[in-house]
Amino acid sequence: MKKLPHDLSQLLNVSGKLPELKEKAELLLSLDQLIKQQLHGPIITQIKVANLRESTLVVEVSSASWATRLNFQKSQLLLKLQNEALPMLSSIDVKVNPRMFAVASNVEQNHAHLSNTAASHIEALAENIEGSLGHKLKRLAALASRQRHFSDD
Repeated sequence: MKKLPHDLSQLLNVSGKLPELKEKAELLLSLDQLIKQQLHGPIITQIKVANLRESTLVVEVSSASWATRLNFQKSQLLLKLQNEALPMLSSIDVKVNPRMFAVASNVEQNHAHLSNTAASHIEALAENIEGSLGHKLKRLAALASRQRHFSDD
């Protein structure tokens, strides 16, 4: 007879590394929510709690400008976190993670199409330009005409 698989909730609650990881993940999620409640404005979408090492909270932001803004608010944020959640917290370390910005910007891509007028202007221009620029304009014109062809169908 085959052995039945264990329930995931049982694996997370037995001894070993999994319960520790689960507990730390839950702590980081709650700290992330707590920090976002303390901050206001667009910084909320640009910040994420990454880790808690000893008594230092590691926070990631998407760019250096957001890191600078958060560093100005760091002492007030540290006091609020010490009072409300982690009295043993001694510092907040702000790290820039540009991949956060890349992920956020990929979601909001706008795939604009060229109008028929713009495409015909590019085609005319491409025929009169030589060299690298002319070659690139010809490729763009070909892409624009393909887009027009598919939109006409």
